[in-house]
Amino acid sequence: MSIVNFNIPEVTELILLVKARKAIPVPLNSEALNVLLRRKDIHHDNVFTFRGKPVDQVNTKAWKKALARAGIENFRWHDLRHTWASWHVQNGTPLVVLQELGGWESVEMVRRYAHLNADHLSKYAEAVTCGTILSQAS
Repeated sequence: MSIVNFNIPEVTELILLVKARKAIPVPLNSEALNVLLRRKDIHHDNVFTFRGKPVDQVNTKAWKKALARAGIENFRWHDLRHTWASWHVQNGTPLVVLQELGGWESVEMVRRYAHLNADHLSKYAEAVTCGTILSQAS
């Protein structure tokens, strides 16, 4: 479940209620804020609705039909969290920052969520070459 308080002058975060019913404030980027603000007056309590009724479950028959229509197999709603975390790491978000953004208890949990490939590490591989070692030795 998530809560957006539109009664404050400037909405900047979403409050997520996670497994342990712990509230996690999540700062929103401008794109996310724009989506929420465009939906603000559609329903009195809920941002996301379908045919005027609140969407309170996501892993539904409609979700599964949408995946099938898109040709997507073996994908769960929760996989989006893994994708989000991976994109953050691959775009340079430090693990400790991502830990706070995602509300994980430990960096080890962040590593579990952020499925990494080596692409984001390649620039660091060039930091030490035979050339840099020889130039430092002379």
